[in-house]
Amino acid sequence: MDPRRISTLIVDDEPIARRLLREELELLPEIDLAGEAGNGREALQKIAKLHPDLVFLDLQMPVMSGFEVVRSLGGAPLPIIVIVTAFDQHAIQAFEAGAIDYLLKPVGEARLRKAVERAKALLNRPIEIANQVARIANVSTPAHPARSRKVVGRSGADYILLDADEVLAFQAERELVWIVTAKHRLLATQSLRAIEDRLGEPDFQRVHRNAIVNVNHVRKLTALSSQRWTITLSNSLQLVVSKRQAHKIRQILVG
Repeated sequence: MDPRRISTLIVDDEPIARRLLREELELLPEIDLAGEAGNGREALQKIAKLHPDLVFLDLQMPVMSGFEVVRSLGGAPLPIIVIVTAFDQHAIQAFEAGAIDYLLKPVGEARLRKAVERAKALLNRPIEIANQVARIANVSTPAHPARSRKVVGRSGADYILLDADEVLAFQAERELVWIVTAKHRLLATQSLRAIEDRLGEPDFQRVHRNAIVNVNHVRKLTALSSQRWTITLSNSLQLVVSKRQAHKIRQILVG
């Protein structure tokens, strides 16, 4: 395949909608159509198999909605997501900040070309793609409540989407911030302060200036002295806790 072309997957449960979008995309020389999917489950399978650069994703589908598809992504590389929807303006506003672009059905040629140009600008920028996918996954609307928050972690050249529930702690080491899971340590893409502001209470608590923990993974709180405490997490990792924060963590644990 020509490396300048964009591998693209169309996801929509309506065959006519897929055909119309396919016909428009076939007119764009930079697009390489990798395939189509008729529901969310099939979309996840094809994303895992084909590794498309770009996915045009319908929101309202049987089996699994478009939002559920995005929330189920996790492996690298993550695709650029362009939302395709027949939702009304209020729904568009709810997720507009998360998507690189959205297209309102029926999709017009000029609008489609603009979406492709925006997608091209993100190619070879995996951290921005991962953060974009995470923002969509974290969108909450009355029809599609966000059941789990997403965190972006880096492993080598790959950017991986994690459920916040998977995270045991965030640890800062100089300019680096590590995401600690049960089995891995991944580099975070944000500062501790930004992570604290976004995830916030009650599940994630700062226990030290260099650490935030998921209280659901705290297994033991131990006093080493009147001023020095440690907590033990579910993976046996121990972290130092200030006296003030230890009191707060103890209150949370005992309810």
